[in-house]
Amino acid sequence: MINKNKSKNVQAESLPLAQMMKEHFRTVVREALYEVVEQEVQQLCGASYRPDAQSAFRRAGSANSTVFLDGRREALKRPRVREQSDQSSVEVKLASWQTAKDPVQWQKATIRAVLCGVSTRDVGRLGEDKVKGLSKSAVSRLWQDKAAELVAGMQQADLGEFDLLVLMIDAVVLAKGVVATVALGIDTNGHKRILGYRVGGSENKEVCADLLSNLAARGLAVPASRDLLAVLDGSDALRSALLAHYPTAQVQRCLVHKERNLRGYLSKRHWAELARLFNQLRKVQGSEQAKAAATAIRTFLKGKNAQARESFEEAGADLLRLFHLEVPNSLHRTLLSTNSIENVFKNLRRHLGRVCRWRENTGQADRWMASGLELAQRGFRRISGHEDLGKLAVALRPQEAKAA
Repeated sequence: MINKNKSKNVQAESLPLAQMMKEHFRTVVREALYEVVEQEVQQLCGASYRPDAQSAFRRAGSANSTVFLDGRREALKRPRVREQSDQSSVEVKLASWQTAKDPVQWQKATIRAVLCGVSTRDVGRLGEDKVKGLSKSAVSRLWQDKAAELVAGMQQADLGEFDLLVLMIDAVVLAKGVVATVALGIDTNGHKRILGYRVGGSENKEVCADLLSNLAARGLAVPASRDLLAVLDGSDALRSALLAHYPTAQVQRCLVHKERNLRGYLSKRHWAELARLFNQLRKVQGSEQAKAAATAIRTFLKGKNAQARESFEEAGADLLRLFHLEVPNSLHRTLLSTNSIENVFKNLRRHLGRVCRWRENTGQADRWMASGLELAQRGFRRISGHEDLGKLAVALRPQEAKAA
């Protein structure tokens, strides 16, 4: 009966990522609830196919009921259990279902636990001592234990088998004085993976260097036969730390960040034309066309704002690095910006919005980052244009290797 009440999997391909994440969350919460309720029923009555003959409790079908899912009431079938006495029988109130009907306990405890990575299968392995009754303290311990596992998995997993081709590094501000720097990798088949992260006081060279050292210690390496393409947001600190670890890396500046930066110098009436020129740049093929598109932007900025022109010039060759590699423009959508990691941050902010106060002297930020990144990673798909990544790998070979 319980299995029939589990929601069907959401068709991720047909939904925007934000909606997919929400539906995934609600599905996991629903399944986890039924898993925990079934555990309580089995403790009372025994397995459905093997009732406990010594128990006074018996399964008694189901009834319509409601619980809170994602802050809203939802109608679900509630399993019924009756306790038999010599004279009559009375229905038993299941503690797990009663907890789900309490919006305060359910929102603050069970939903948080599931959101932070407790899948249905994991709940089944957590043990009776941690889920029985679903007290706030028990679920808090459950969540912390599971989140600690996610931190270890994300920060210590072996990366030796990951065939790194593209590396993106960016930072997200969690609160004043709490900044997480995240590394995302793309392999030669177009698969994305969160490689690791570090939480510090700001986006600085030291934190980024520590992150890259951790990745190297876990086996992440670039083959000697080719260079690495790194896509960065323009931070000097990140660029400096990256080149210290990968001196031959080809750095591509994020065009989205650069356009956003230029808008800050210009009047709003110029934004539409600036957007048109940047879109034109993204669509061109090869180095020569890119130079012409960049010249058009430079000409447009001339006379509009001197600092905007200086900002555009400051990016230098990094702004057109991917174009100089002469790869198909099918790769531009993904590799000319850090949007792949920015999209992760958008969903991460929704997840972290549940945190009211950050405690810098604890592992709180690590736990929430690991759980949020793991949740976001479940929605990853291969990048657009992945069929042409082989050409990028060839283009990243050192000149002497190409000549040979």
